[in-house]
Amino acid sequence: MKKFLVFPSFFLCVALLSAQIPAPLISKIAFGSCGHQEAPQPVLDLVVKHQPDVFVYLGDNIYGDSKDLEELRRKYNQLKAKPEYQHMKNAMPILATWDDHDYGWNDSGRHFPLKKETKELFLDFFEEPANSPRRQHEGIYTSYMFESNGKRLQLILLDNRSFRDDLRIYRGELSHEDKFFYPLDYYPHEIKDSTMLGEAQWKWLEGELSKPADLRIIGSGSQFSISFNGYEAWANFPHERQRMFDLIKKTRANGVVFITGDVHYAEISKLDEKGLYPIYDVTASGITSTWLFATPNDNRIEGPIMENHFGLLTVDWAKPDPTLKMEIWDVRDNQRIEHTIRLSEIGFK
Repeated sequence: MKKFLVFPSFFLCVALLSAQIPAPLISKIAFGSCGHQEAPQPVLDLVVKHQPDVFVYLGDNIYGDSKDLEELRRKYNQLKAKPEYQHMKNAMPILATWDDHDYGWNDSGRHFPLKKETKELFLDFFEEPANSPRRQHEGIYTSYMFESNGKRLQLILLDNRSFRDDLRIYRGELSHEDKFFYPLDYYPHEIKDSTMLGEAQWKWLEGELSKPADLRIIGSGSQFSISFNGYEAWANFPHERQRMFDLIKKTRANGVVFITGDVHYAEISKLDEKGLYPIYDVTASGITSTWLFATPNDNRIEGPIMENHFGLLTVDWAKPDPTLKMEIWDVRDNQRIEHTIRLSEIGFK
């Protein structure tokens, strides 16, 4: 039987939760999002069954949706008290970023008035050390490095809430809406000074992508590689998405793959950009939440999966050209998606 990768508490605080001191190389990352604190969460028990090295929360980890801090704290405590959550917490390290509902308010961005206070609630819940850089800068972005035997895996968790400009409300700008069978909420920004991450986070990210790594998993609450669908996504900030492409090219960062949440279903998207390898985006969104339909997505290559689920990435480091297997497992423990690529396919030639 496989043994869990166990991090003693001191090592976890100093090494795993600091990008400055790499932790041992990992090969199996589970992830998910959109779990309501009042609902049973059997998906988390299944995560433990699959024995990943780490679990990554990608946002909407609770449904706070309140400007009452005591109400938000109560909802975090509801999640903490769940036996499924405690089961997972006792089995593996848990890392996290947030999205709108745990940030504080539906679809909110940088103007949310309590973002400093909700940041502290978030960091306290996930037991961020008192001396963590996350407590010293605005926002909750962070990164981790895992390294052994000359191989390096970098995990970057973005903050797509604390600095993001307001969304542009859709007011009938599209002349042809035939493929959209639902009302659109938002429309892409056209001005280049609209921001998703903010200048401080972009500067930090350039430094992170400049570090050597064989594989870089970037976690974002909002989907990255999908086509425009009228809801929240990086597609509403096309200049910011292009800036990400340009930064990957500038830093020659190999092995970038996104993991995302938010939409209450699972899918894999693949986005092609001139002069860059394909950017895959594995969306796992539905620890407890579901949605009635999946939006059109010109870049979808797998899915959608509408039942509750979690995502799983597995790297086979032993192969001369390591492989990355992307999976979605549903609440009945059925594998619903499997897509495998070689790391050489997501690197500069």
